[in-house]
Amino acid sequence: MQYLRELLQIQDSELARLLRCSLWGLETALHRARMELPQDPGVEVCDGVLQEIHHLLQPPTPLAPSGELKLARLREVFDSDPELSLYLGNAPLHSQTDADLWSEIHRKLLRLPEDLATSWRQQALELAQGVGAVVDEQHLDQLPFVRDEIIYPGLTGSVQCRGLGLSSVGEESEPLRLFAGFCRLYPQLIELEPDLHHALKSVFSFDVISLSGKPEQRTLYLEALSDRFHRVQKAEAGADPVATLRAWIDLDEAIHSLVFVPPAERYSWWGKLQQESRRGLKRVVEQAMGAGYDVRIKQLSGLYADICALSKDDLQLDCGGNPGEVLTCLRVYTRINQEESPGRVIFRSLR
Repeated sequence: MQYLRELLQIQDSELARLLRCSLWGLETALHRARMELPQDPGVEVCDGVLQEIHHLLQPPTPLAPSGELKLARLREVFDSDPELSLYLGNAPLHSQTDADLWSEIHRKLLRLPEDLATSWRQQALELAQGVGAVVDEQHLDQLPFVRDEIIYPGLTGSVQCRGLGLSSVGEESEPLRLFAGFCRLYPQLIELEPDLHHALKSVFSFDVISLSGKPEQRTLYLEALSDRFHRVQKAEAGADPVATLRAWIDLDEAIHSLVFVPPAERYSWWGKLQQESRRGLKRVVEQAMGAGYDVRIKQLSGLYADICALSKDDLQLDCGGNPGEVLTCLRVYTRINQEESPGRVIFRSLR
């Protein structure tokens, strides 16, 4: 464990990057195998291994005081912008090194509306260039998905920081490939982003739960995500379009139940990423309709008072958006051959 941790903490090390990616892959495989083999005699030890991997992948506790940061001005400007609190809440930045600060800010920008995020990326780059840093789009930590994409660049020069990207993996057919991509991507995003929560009803019904520091909730959420994906695979092998559609709806709910507090803005990078799941779901709906079934799905949005009759077991927050509005749709409302199933949302309270 000692040497694993030491290697992971070496900045700009290709060996460290390879080890981190290998640990992410091992963790995902063990999560999936544990769900498939609940009676295996190694389950308890496997849980211990998963916790050890989780702790290994946590970022090291920073040592440098914030006053020594080259990007101190970027931190000051970001923390003092009142518009950002509408989308991110009031929690201040916690990074204590330039590399961590660059990454933390850019991860938060992924939750903002696209135009505001673009403006902030330009401002952040100008402030970094002002202290001798240069944008670096070559050295990226890669996360597995269904396409190649630079999520945000790193820096070189006076500040050394790796960027983040998506890397295309998987050979499944569409739309299965897309949903398999989410199942590969989410475990690594959870490791990377301490602000993530889940609101999956089958795991915890009564609140939006932080995944940071709660390995049991993290494990349960990822197990539920993996289980729903495998149910989709089994349904696809059958001949019942309705059972297949319901399995896809359950999986889409699990994908949309990975959230922030307040939830990411709908037209942010995060919002658009999760909307890809809804577009995949619509293709499954079209297949069911082509087989002769009367199907309607509705993504619930707008004023909560207008859609509450179509939803059930909703959650409310006192931050984000406008009072009385739906902040995010966790589960779509469905009607299949006149049989209705309520959706589920997070909405902003009127207080």
